[in-house]
Amino acid sequence: MTTYKNFFGFSCEPFAQDIPVAKLYPIPALKSTTERCLFAIELGAVCVVTGDVGAGKSTTLRYASSKLHPSKYRIIPIIASSGSNLEILRQICQDLDADSTSNSIARLTKTIRTQVQETALRKQIPVFIVDEANLLRLEVLAQIQTLGQFELDSKPLLPLILAGQSNLLDKIMYHTSKPIASRVVARSHLEGLNLEDMAGYLKHHLEIAGIKNQLFADEAILAIHQGSGGLLRRANNLARGALIAAAREKCQVVAAEHVRVASTEII
Repeated sequence: MTTYKNFFGFSCEPFAQDIPVAKLYPIPALKSTTERCLFAIELGAVCVVTGDVGAGKSTTLRYASSKLHPSKYRIIPIIASSGSNLEILRQICQDLDADSTSNSIARLTKTIRTQVQETALRKQIPVFIVDEANLLRLEVLAQIQTLGQFELDSKPLLPLILAGQSNLLDKIMYHTSKPIASRVVARSHLEGLNLEDMAGYLKHHLEIAGIKNQLFADEAILAIHQGSGGLLRRANNLARGALIAAAREKCQVVAAEHVRVASTEII
């Protein structure tokens, strides 16, 4: 890693995952998805964000979360899994800094609902953001819905953002999930970048690392676009691998062949 960064004169890793929100490349869906999330939060409703693996869902959630001022909102991030109701409820309790030791679903649910109400009394809006929500069991989706029901469901205190792969929609449309489906007021699907945006994306990330000129030849950009299907995570891996391959050959411009070499190293 050090060799290729020194060779090209990068001031930092150009394709890191922890790029500050302010430096994120404005992919086409970033603003519109954020607007949908904020709309759902304002209504105390549900927003669903879908996309293929590596399409930028987690990054988009991070960007949307940055628009929520901590004095007004309390973000409760949930990393979904195929675990049981008990496991998910314990995770939520831990995120709320509440007692999570109980083995009773009813007691854990009551604890969470109490914490949600107390947060609302402090004039903060609790916001559940569930990444990889497509992994949730159907019974867990149904359970999460009950956490936000107050005063016979006339007082929405718990906005919910669900992000996951496309089969998340199938789970939400299942008959046991109808209560949560009825609260969905906004949906967004993240597509892969087109070729023009991919060129802009690569150049933007080089600029983050202090390089103003485009190091990737047009053929290399096309190869990265085709090899990644426009998906950001795979594009990052291909671009980084191609830079390493070019540095090994002491080439100042990344060629399509370097992208091909990089493609043999990733799955």
